[in-house]
Order: sequence, then C-alpha cells, then structure tokens
Amino acid sequence: MRVRFILLLTWGIVLASGTARSLRSISSHSLLFLFLSAMATGLSWLFCFKALQIGDVSKVAPIDKLSVAITIFLSIVFLGEPASLKTILGGLVITLGFLILLL
Repeated sequence: MRVRFILLLTWGIVLASGTARSLRSISSHSLLFLFLSAMATGLSWLFCFKALQIGDVSKVAPIDKLSVAITIFLSIVFLGEPASLKTILGGLVITLGFLILLL
C-alpha cells in the first residue's frame, strides 16, 4: 500500500510538472541505480515491519533512525560532502540517542 501511494504521488508530481518527456533521457546507468535504490528501500521497509512485529518499538525505531547518522557518515567519507559542525553534531546526537535507548 505504501509503495502504491508513493508511486502515485511521484507520477502525479512528474505529470503536474510536465517533465514526463525528459524521462527518456535518463541513462541506463542511472536507471540501474534507481532500480537498486527502489529494491533496497522496499527490503528496508519489509525488514523494519518484521522487526516491529517481533521486537519492541522502543528498540526497533532507534535502530531504524540510526540509518540517518550512518548516511551522514558515509556521505562525508565516500562522497566527500562537506561536514558542517551542525551536521556532525546532528549525527552524534542521533547516535547518542540510539545508544541511550539501547541500554
């Protein structure tokens, strides 16, 4: 259901903005990564929902939110994105919150 909603919303935005014609110019390399991203997102939701069924929400949700801190770290290390003090502190606060709830 969630995927259908996102699909409808995305196509609605594409059609409303009039950019549907430019979709043909997307390279096969980009399409591959879009497909892999969609697969990873779908699997992530399935694993999260399963974890919520068998685990405590107070423990599963912080693990899910830790992905934001991991993404910040990976974007700095592998993509060379600039790391402002605010970004680093935000990632550290998320990680600290995770560790506090884990105990």
